[in-house]
Amino acid sequence: MQTTGKTAITVSPAGQQRVLSLDVMRGLIMILLAAESCHLYVSLEAQFPAGPAGSVVAQFFHHPWHGLRFWDLVQPAFMTMAGAALYISWYYKSLKGVSWETNFRHVAIRCLKLFICGTALHCVYAGHMVWELWNVLTQLAFTTIIAYLFIRKTAIFQLILSILLLAITEALYRLVLVPGFDQPFTESRNFGAWFDTIVMGKINSDGWVFINIIPTAAHTIWGVLAGKLLVSAKPAAPKIRTMLVAAAVALVLGYALDLTGVTPIIKRISTSSFALVSGGYVLLILAVLYYITDMKGWNKYAWICTVVGMNAIFIYLFFETVGVQWVNGTVAIFTDGVTGLAGIPSTVQAVIASLVTLFLEWCLCFWLYKRKIFFKL
Repeated sequence: MQTTGKTAITVSPAGQQRVLSLDVMRGLIMILLAAESCHLYVSLEAQFPAGPAGSVVAQFFHHPWHGLRFWDLVQPAFMTMAGAALYISWYYKSLKGVSWETNFRHVAIRCLKLFICGTALHCVYAGHMVWELWNVLTQLAFTTIIAYLFIRKTAIFQLILSILLLAITEALYRLVLVPGFDQPFTESRNFGAWFDTIVMGKINSDGWVFINIIPTAAHTIWGVLAGKLLVSAKPAAPKIRTMLVAAAVALVLGYALDLTGVTPIIKRISTSSFALVSGGYVLLILAVLYYITDMKGWNKYAWICTVVGMNAIFIYLFFETVGVQWVNGTVAIFTDGVTGLAGIPSTVQAVIASLVTLFLEWCLCFWLYKRKIFFKL
């Protein structure tokens, strides 16, 4: 890591300068996801089933339907960071003379790998072969292609395109009313659920829908816009103001749609109001991190997140497969054995096991980082 004046940057294995706040945010997202995979939040829920602490823990679970919790912001943040990384990668490649067409082949192959990984993960979850397209990597494969197709367009064009995608989503849910699936904002009775029966022959029991690729593509496009802003020649302060204004506009519009009863905030079908509100919060978080790390240079402990962010796809695949199927249980054998001898309650034992597992997975990322081993799709 190195600093240049008021702007902190990291250098990738390929020598490309990286905006530190993006790496920090990406790493933070992956740490939060790893904690979920280690069953930390479930363990904390058992430890704090009610009261103020229970209310805080509830924020680390998706809202059942209409409403918003902190955990609902993780996937939009993931998509936004992917869009920013997509633009920054394209920007530096274009400076080296790489054509859009040449890079498109690279992007398309990467998206194919993301698609394969996402669908394969659902087979792992099910324990047998299934055809399910709800995984975040599968969704990212589609949104990345959409964002890249228009990556050379102006910021105004990209912004209008993102709004158009939200408008298309609204139209599909309100106008395509198939018998049995004619209630736009009711779980398992909406257009998205019907479309899943066509594409996959099934409906997700938790209300997730594949067609979320359309509104979620807006998050990836907004990430492209954020990446374009962050690598521009503008001073840091105007960049932050731009992100704050954009965040405020998105939040006002999104909450207005919800509070007036036009379109409820529903994460599981990624309504337009949800896309706007979550996008606003993500931009707000990014602006704060950019101020702290890139503008002020307060990055002494940024490495805690960046060592994970630099191997984001690897650690995600690791904790969703090996982690869930083997590491979690194996670590618990030893931690429960030790804490059991001390007479520690089982609910606390579960929290300790989760924290130890999370720490070990972080250590794996740190070990890879120190040896400059970076896995890329």
